[in-house]
Amino acid sequence: MTSAAEQRAPAGQRAAVPPTNGARRAPVPVPAAWPGAPTPLGARFRVGPDGVAGTNFALWAAGAEAVRVCLFDADGGETRVPLTELTHEIWHGFVPGVLPGQRYGYRVDGRWDPWTGARWNPAKLLLDPYARAVDGEFTLPAEVYGHVRDWPEQHVADTVRDERDSAPYVPKGVVVHDDDDWSDDRRPKTPWADSVIYELHVRGFTKLHPQIPGPLRGTYAGLAHPAAVDHLVRLGVTAVELLPVHQFAHEDHLLRRGLRNHWGYNSIGYFAPHAAYAASGTAGQQVGEFKRMVRALHAAGIEVILDVVYNHTAEAGELGPTLSLKGVDNRAYYRLQDDARRYADYTGCGNTLHVVRPQVLRLITDSLRYWVTEMGVDGFRFDLAAALARSMHDVDMLSPFLAVIAQDPVLRRVKLIAEPWDVGSGGYQVGAFPPLWAEWNDRYRNAVRDFWRHALPDVREMGYRLSGSSDLYAWGGRRPYASVNFVTAHDGFTLRDLVSYERKHNEANGEDNRDGADDNRSWNCGAEGETADEGVRALRRRQLRNLLTTLLLSTGVPMLVAGDELGRTQGGNNNAYCQDNAISWLDWSLLEEPGWRALFELTSRLIALRHRHPVLRRRAFFSGRAQTADGLRDLAWFTALGAEMTEGDWYAPAATLGMFLSGRDIPGRDERGAQVVDDSFLAVLHAGESPTAFVLPGPPWAERYEAVVDTSREDQSAAPGTVHSAGTELMVPGRAVLLLRVV
Repeated sequence: MTSAAEQRAPAGQRAAVPPTNGARRAPVPVPAAWPGAPTPLGARFRVGPDGVAGTNFALWAAGAEAVRVCLFDADGGETRVPLTELTHEIWHGFVPGVLPGQRYGYRVDGRWDPWTGARWNPAKLLLDPYARAVDGEFTLPAEVYGHVRDWPEQHVADTVRDERDSAPYVPKGVVVHDDDDWSDDRRPKTPWADSVIYELHVRGFTKLHPQIPGPLRGTYAGLAHPAAVDHLVRLGVTAVELLPVHQFAHEDHLLRRGLRNHWGYNSIGYFAPHAAYAASGTAGQQVGEFKRMVRALHAAGIEVILDVVYNHTAEAGELGPTLSLKGVDNRAYYRLQDDARRYADYTGCGNTLHVVRPQVLRLITDSLRYWVTEMGVDGFRFDLAAALARSMHDVDMLSPFLAVIAQDPVLRRVKLIAEPWDVGSGGYQVGAFPPLWAEWNDRYRNAVRDFWRHALPDVREMGYRLSGSSDLYAWGGRRPYASVNFVTAHDGFTLRDLVSYERKHNEANGEDNRDGADDNRSWNCGAEGETADEGVRALRRRQLRNLLTTLLLSTGVPMLVAGDELGRTQGGNNNAYCQDNAISWLDWSLLEEPGWRALFELTSRLIALRHRHPVLRRRAFFSGRAQTADGLRDLAWFTALGAEMTEGDWYAPAATLGMFLSGRDIPGRDERGAQVVDDSFLAVLHAGESPTAFVLPGPPWAERYEAVVDTSREDQSAAPGTVHSAGTELMVPGRAVLLLRVV
């Protein structure tokens, strides 16, 4: 039997909860809104008729009965201005005298009928979905929930409307004047095939950097600091992929445990840079600070890619808070179940944006264009992109979202990366996204991890992944750079933890180690966690060199995670989304330790090698066919006996794989139309514990080889440089990669 609070109430019923606003303020004269314009959406400062300065407010709220824009003074005093004009479901008005820096929000009135998905509640101040800047943080007390909920006791009745005013407890939008001139900015426009992506967290990357002034650490200004930029330049990466920087909220279950959302995959403002990452304490200044960061990175030749979360918002499900879209028009913005009180959840986060609806699609594409045209970014990585590609229920590669992106003159020209899955039925879509899109290739991650822990049954999978994953991407005109190759990402073990732990250690998250993935494909090299055993430590460092070398020699676009080049550890935590502390922050003191410094130097050297040699960053898939009269093929595979692999060799258990990359006849031409010609290389990957003999192939492949990289060596500061004749039986140390150049 349901409780009285759960029983269905008539539409519009209000909860018998007394307001807690305290004494009322004296009435404030309410300025009248002029008609204004329905476009653009959001709050836009402008000079109106007769030279009067003010702000035009426009909010799409199709089912609403009334909309008021609420203006806040420095003391929190609120002035409510009704928007009485309604054009094409957009409520709008121009309010004279409202200048940049003004804090504001909306109150939207309408029916309260959760059984049909209607959850309007004018007692809740709503963040403008188009707010360009946000002042304050979401803390999620009971007052910010549209329904009755006594936090932290968790007395919940989501069908009964809560009348308490949320305004004192929620951040406000800030009117921003967009007057920047980007004419002095020079986008790097790095070709996809030449890209090396570096995934980083604005706060975590800079928080402990000793050369960045204290007030700038953990901020956009900190990432723009020469010390931060210099590290990226010396490493050689071409793009930073920033974990979410859209304004986000911390989940209440984390706040109750004294934790915070660190990663930021809980967006609530798709136009606003997250305010907590701004060094400036002045409302709205984070916009200019973000732009200056982008300019500093561009000046260094580094692109800026944003990790964006358009699949869900911080409002969660029916028991979640009312912060923005839920109170603007819940039924229009979110996918609801047949029982419209409940939300369809393809994201595992409580809700899913209804991207099929034109206004929701407009919100997303307007946001994307804004970040490109007004904030200067160069591309996007879409979290749970399969959720965006769903039509009514199934993932559809002809969906409205993908169709709009493909024809948009701004968005089709930037880098687009899909996380090609979600948590719903049929959500795993690796290899299925259309041309223009690159994808996170988790099959690459799994194969490389398994190979180096010697867990692959044969080498078929490894062959595909090293050579660009043609089995996944060689269709529809796609190229090898459709595959974003990675061994680690923010979600999971760091590279050092991958070779140090076989089990996750997420106790600090407060969920009894139940959270995080259990399938890590890791190997601890003989001891769980940190150890004083120098043999184990040396083996781990070698495995790190193997993993990084494999990644940077593979065809496709490599993605590194910030700190992996320094041996960063999270102590075995493979789900550090809520650890805004030293667990997640990059420890720059690692650069002072010789072993980790050597790892950085090797990584930098491998990236430089990749930049110098187009054979390592091909723009077309290998054919495997003879390219010259002497029978030399662009790609050939060899067993340890120096013989080309047969069909049976691919199916046989093996720990050793030889890959020959011919640079003699690379498909494509340079800018002047000349044929691209490069050196040829032989890579030998040996995952076995014991040394093995490898016979170097003779003509037509080569007559002599020069050793370039040997991961069995701790010190890679100087190239090995030894020249070997074809036919030489070369001893490959256990668990090592040898890279040899044909001379």
